[in-house]
Amino acid sequence: MKKLLLSAAAVAMATAANAADEVKLQLQWVTQAQFAGYYVAKDKGFYEEEDLDVTVLAGGPDIAPPQVLAGGGADVMLNWMPSALAAREKGLPVVNIAQPFKTSGLMLTCWKDTGITSPQDFKGKTIGVWFFGNEYPFLSWMSQEGISTDGGEDGVTVLKQGFNVDPLLQRQADCISTMTYNEYGQVLDAGVSEDELVTFKYEDQGVATLEDGIYALEENLKDPAFKDKMVRFVRASMKGWKYAEENPDEAAEIVLENDESGAQTESHQKRMMTEIAKLTAGSNGALDEADYNRTVATLLGGGSDPVISKEPVGAWTSEITDAALK
Repeated sequence: MKKLLLSAAAVAMATAANAADEVKLQLQWVTQAQFAGYYVAKDKGFYEEEDLDVTVLAGGPDIAPPQVLAGGGADVMLNWMPSALAAREKGLPVVNIAQPFKTSGLMLTCWKDTGITSPQDFKGKTIGVWFFGNEYPFLSWMSQEGISTDGGEDGVTVLKQGFNVDPLLQRQADCISTMTYNEYGQVLDAGVSEDELVTFKYEDQGVATLEDGIYALEENLKDPAFKDKMVRFVRASMKGWKYAEENPDEAAEIVLENDESGAQTESHQKRMMTEIAKLTAGSNGALDEADYNRTVATLLGGGSDPVISKEPVGAWTSEITDAALK
């Protein structure tokens, strides 16, 4: 009996020693192709190859990734850089460790019959804007245009937009926030033709800010074991993203298999993945410093009410991607 107990203990110790390192990833929104790279990396065994056990935590309208990270509910989160830098300035020391998304998919979609042809035509109009950290690029853009967001003939009336396109379809707003890969398609699916719309991509307006970066807490990055875990996580995640880019239909199917809500449709996810691939194209995960500087300049250029009040220090590191890309 004693020998049996010793053998059982030895097996338990060996199992513990060989256990994969756990990583909890908090998504910025619900399960959809916007996050395909992570689901693909898990499905294809890329995380397992790096000795990682990754749990992907879906987001939603009531989930703020920075709060989840601050509370220890996740090891790493996805966040738009404006939201992350605003959180950092307010005291939450988040650090960008990788940037899978190279370009922005954010835009405003407006009814053409409103007469809007340029940003200055927004004056006197109602604009739907997402909040929960997504409002920062818009507020910065309007500040740079010299347009008040307090309403009136010379300003815009900001409608706090839910994550749907109803305000446009119901004519509650002249323009709404949309993503190239999601809500714009929803507007078209509702029977609206592209000829009835005019769009303003933030990229084209020179006010695009970085989206969907990977962030960890500064304190955790001081731990060599945690840093090593993040190197492996980023390497496997980017492998997942590149696979998703090259196999968009398969990636969309993998996303659908992970959608516990059952709310997503095959056609929508495949279209989304096709558009998402355009945003991750050209990125190997390393943050481009020029893109970072452009984002910071946009946020600082917010006139009397900038998103951030000073140049961030220590808000990103290349150490993780430098090691991951070796």
